[in-house]
Amino acid sequence: MNWKFWNKKQGEPKKKKSTTREWVDAILFAVIAATLIRTLFIEAYTIPTPSMERSLLVGDFLFVSKVNYGARTPMTPIAFPFAHHTMPVLGTKAYWDGVKLPYYRLPGLSEVKKGDVVVFNWPMEADSPYYRPVDKRENYIKRCQGAPGDTLKIVDGQVFVNGKANENPPESQIDYKITTNGEQLNPLILEQLKISYYDGFANPTMTKESADKLRGFSSITSIKPNLAPKDSVDIYSQPVFPNDPHYRKWNQDNFGPILIPKKGWTVKLDSLTLPVYKRAITVYEGNKLETKGNDIYINGQKATSYTFKMNYYWMMGDNRHDSLDSRFWGFVPEDHIVGKALFIWMSWDDNASFLHKIRWSRIFRGIH
Repeated sequence: MNWKFWNKKQGEPKKKKSTTREWVDAILFAVIAATLIRTLFIEAYTIPTPSMERSLLVGDFLFVSKVNYGARTPMTPIAFPFAHHTMPVLGTKAYWDGVKLPYYRLPGLSEVKKGDVVVFNWPMEADSPYYRPVDKRENYIKRCQGAPGDTLKIVDGQVFVNGKANENPPESQIDYKITTNGEQLNPLILEQLKISYYDGFANPTMTKESADKLRGFSSITSIKPNLAPKDSVDIYSQPVFPNDPHYRKWNQDNFGPILIPKKGWTVKLDSLTLPVYKRAITVYEGNKLETKGNDIYINGQKATSYTFKMNYYWMMGDNRHDSLDSRFWGFVPEDHIVGKALFIWMSWDDNASFLHKIRWSRIFRGIH
């Protein structure tokens, strides 16, 4: 064999890459590496609303683990890097939904557990005018209060699961009714006790610890939780799930009992269960459901029961009276789960003075 050609090639010096080529290669490598890290391992998120206060504050920047529950592989794979669903500045779609992949999740370290702070895609976008694919829907963050197969009930604001009271987060908040002897509350006291008056709400919101301290002030004659009474419609709150006449006396503080669907669980379909589980059967699991008289048809076949294909979860905000959560729109399907919130890496207070913008005490604080 003639090896001269081979030897000649081997002996030639390698051509040096141009500066432009080196920059292109470096940027391409960085984009691919960062995309893989965000997709499979960890991603940064920001808290935009007070629904988790005071556990998480507006302006907290979090790292969310994809590894704990197993990374969800992209369902809409063709998308602009680092943009969730909308292009910055342009305001156009940051993805192309011409290619869609089925839901699949890599093995994780654990299942979603009660008490976990979880990031997930908002389920109500599934049938809204702003429809987006599952993995491109708006990100929400709440605390898991109920797992698949659990029976959940709320009594006077306290969550019970399988007959046992859930542990309340130490910095969870509710609204309180306060009566004074006529004196105005000192704004400095409100600031020290971290008591908030949210826009549109007449009653202050605070933790139980703050309420207990406030009771010690001589000007306070009465302070009690502002709870919607049992077996009554809360006229100050929007209708709760499933927004059906059979459950008209459920409200945000007194709710249930409700059984959270579990993969493989079979529910008997009737006038009581259908309002609760219809959305999961049709919207999340993709079945066509019709009622003809007293009969129920699923995908054209008469049905008296249904077996669920996915696990579902019950998510609630720690700021109980200022949170849009499962009490108002129901179950979160497993294919909407993004990851577990791990810790705060930065916290920024827009309302503080320049020198106090950074909340130093919250940096690298774990989320519990």
